[in-house]
Amino acid sequence: MSNTESGATAAEEATPAQLSLAGDFPAVTEEQWEIEVAKVLNRGRPPEKQLSVEQSMKRLTVHTVDGIDIKPMYRRDDVPGPLGYPGVAPFTRGTTVRNGEADAWDVRALHEDPDADFTAKAILTDLERGVTSIWLRTGSDAVNPADVATVLSDVLLEMVKVEVSSREDQQAAAEALLAVYEASDKPKDHLAFNLGLDPIGLAALQGTAADLSGLGAWVERIAAYPKGSAITVDSTIYHNAGAGDVAELAWALATGAEYVRALVEQGVDVNDAFRTIEFRVTATHDQFLTIARLRALRTCWQRIGEVFGVDEANRGARQNAVTSWRELTREDPYVNILRGTIATFAASVGGAEAITTLPFCAAFGLPDDFVRRIARNTGIILAEEVNIGRVNDPGGGSFYVESLTDALAKAGWAEFQKTEAAGGMAAALVGGHVAEVLSECNTERAKRLASRRQPITAVSEFPMLDARTVEVKPNPEAPARGGLEWHRDSEVFEKLVDRSAALPERPKVFLACLGTRRDFGGREGFSAPVWHVGGIETPEVEGGTVDEIVAAFKDSGAQVVDLCSSAKVYAEQGVEVAKALRQAGAKAVYLSGAYKELGISDDEAAEIFDGRLFMGMDVVDILTRTLDVMGVTE
Repeated sequence: MSNTESGATAAEEATPAQLSLAGDFPAVTEEQWEIEVAKVLNRGRPPEKQLSVEQSMKRLTVHTVDGIDIKPMYRRDDVPGPLGYPGVAPFTRGTTVRNGEADAWDVRALHEDPDADFTAKAILTDLERGVTSIWLRTGSDAVNPADVATVLSDVLLEMVKVEVSSREDQQAAAEALLAVYEASDKPKDHLAFNLGLDPIGLAALQGTAADLSGLGAWVERIAAYPKGSAITVDSTIYHNAGAGDVAELAWALATGAEYVRALVEQGVDVNDAFRTIEFRVTATHDQFLTIARLRALRTCWQRIGEVFGVDEANRGARQNAVTSWRELTREDPYVNILRGTIATFAASVGGAEAITTLPFCAAFGLPDDFVRRIARNTGIILAEEVNIGRVNDPGGGSFYVESLTDALAKAGWAEFQKTEAAGGMAAALVGGHVAEVLSECNTERAKRLASRRQPITAVSEFPMLDARTVEVKPNPEAPARGGLEWHRDSEVFEKLVDRSAALPERPKVFLACLGTRRDFGGREGFSAPVWHVGGIETPEVEGGTVDEIVAAFKDSGAQVVDLCSSAKVYAEQGVEVAKALRQAGAKAVYLSGAYKELGISDDEAAEIFDGRLFMGMDVVDILTRTLDVMGVTE
């Protein structure tokens, strides 16, 4: 035996068959972990206010706007059942099986610029540089249906899937796209497209009754195109109107089910009905909720197919995920690149067949070449350099992802049943059920946004005065709609910034930082960004006598004051400084902290101060009241 062979044998004998990395440590129980967590949360709390283990776990449990509870930790016992496999029923782990190639999903670019020449060139640029499918939005504020043939004139249709959508006239959009394919001399089995018909979604936008009567005829017209589809269930409509993950999931299911019923009644085979339906869903910066919602939709749609008697192989839900428009911000728009990247990542992990990353300027303008490059490269880099698409269902098996998928599927199914009980999705829109659910979600979200329990980076958290923006063509004015209203989450804060920006010079709140930096540093760091959220400058003074503080206030040009310091310094001079500043002309005086730190009662403090800044306060309210005091008109 050679030395090499004998050495290898010795090494093999010295190496255990299975390594247990934690083998030398005692097993840790969940109860031990919970006790340690409670210790952390109770650190600094007085004995009479110590939290129990149960209270600690409750503190760490997150509740979504539509009722999903997210626990601080998940275990194997939380996994609902067998893991299953990608590509087979119930399709939770994927409708299609990724083959290990980098281009596991379509990088689908949205084009909606009314300038036909610009759009035609932009489409070719996108396709030359990595985009694999095209989405055209037509309408009076988008691509004219009459220009669809022009903007697609140089596209190799046999290599690229194209879909259309419209918020005004879906029939015109579908006719325009189908005419392009009917004029093509390429084999029909090589051509892939989607006509984007979604009459319930259109009715939701327009506030009209949905007309499903012609859907069957469209399916018959494209019967010769095996890769063609007629219908898109667009659940982003409801997300942009304020729906949470549960409602968006449920209403996508309800809409799809209603289309299947209508198609079967119009003579379409149920398998063909399922094949002609695709889903357009939202991908948000909450990556785990996005991953779970895409997985849950496939699970539930498979069950609907089972009830309809669809062949098992045809029950998969094909999804085009679109990064959230509602989450885009006007202020500091470059941060939207991060939001889009996270959402695109989540859509990929969630198994979307196509992903559209919206341009980071979409909140206020049409993308130029640079913005469009960023949008397309987000998906391309994640696919080809990060290699996410080489793995099937990378979140599968995660205790958290599996449990969250199950929770969303159950909650979504319950809301789906409520919608069905209301007469189906079209009837639920007309009858008010959808409006009621949206109102509840929007009311709860508004509270969370205002208190920053749901923060918006660079807007309500870490705002930057005079942040860079991007100069692009403004969005064309959209036609008036009578249906669901769309609002971005950041709009409430942008209105405050607009009020401040309307003045000849930026309004100011004077920060009276009392004592040394050790005393006021923490609260200054907390309070200054609060004022910046509303576009308000924060000149300040650091320490000094009462007279010096008053003099600095007068020199600052501010009308409002915010005291920042520690409890010790507040007790020594907080009241005196506040009264002096009031006498010096301050229209409002605020305290960063608690009134009890002043050494006086809350009633006494209320006679001196106009309010206080603290964690969890209603930021929108205090900024609105401050701008009112300053005389800044809306």
